[in-house]
Amino acid sequence: MIGKLTGRLEYRASDHILIDVRGVGYIVYCSDRTMAALPGVGEAVSLYTDMVVREDLMQLYGFPSLIEKEWHRLLCSVQGVGAKVSLAILGALGPDGVSRAIALGDWASVKAAKGVGPKTAQRIVLDLKDKAPGVMAMGGTVVDAMDGPATEAAEPAEAAPVPARKKPAARSGGSAAASAGALSALSNLGYGPSEAAAAVAEASAAEPEAGEAELIRSALRLLAPKG
Repeated sequence: MIGKLTGRLEYRASDHILIDVRGVGYIVYCSDRTMAALPGVGEAVSLYTDMVVREDLMQLYGFPSLIEKEWHRLLCSVQGVGAKVSLAILGALGPDGVSRAIALGDWASVKAAKGVGPKTAQRIVLDLKDKAPGVMAMGGTVVDAMDGPATEAAEPAEAAPVPARKKPAARSGGSAAASAGALSALSNLGYGPSEAAAAVAEASAAEPEAGEAELIRSALRLLAPKG
């Protein structure tokens, strides 16, 4: 199994490239998003790869990060989703967008990818909600829908002079909002109220000033199967 290639970009087509690795050329298929981010022909390139081997086919698919590669593998595990559909979804949403859509049950965003119908999009969201946390916990791929409002609320507190005794209260309020957002995201991923609350509470105790994104990341790590 070929898991990663590093070499020189020999040529590029609309949906694949040729990587020259010490004289051996590998054809690698990539999403539109990955293709747009690749360097020019003749430059060094490095991609994580996933190989599909069937009786009549052997193809390599390339990804700029391990997280995106793992999302590809998960997407392809869903009935009716092949490598081309997976690349279309990752090309349209990126790994963070896929994480967000599945965490929030937003199948309409998945459907926006080329070649994905409503039934397939709904199946992806339902089938992956229990498997997604393990990938989301890798390298901080999390749902950050409330990060914007939380940041906006924090800015005035820093800009305006306030008595020192009021600062802990401001942090407490922010922590409560972050915990509520984290609980909501974990609930959307299918975790029960008690286990989600316990994980968020433990994460919050360890990081009292953590925002929603950090709490979700920490809670997912606590909830991930051990061993």
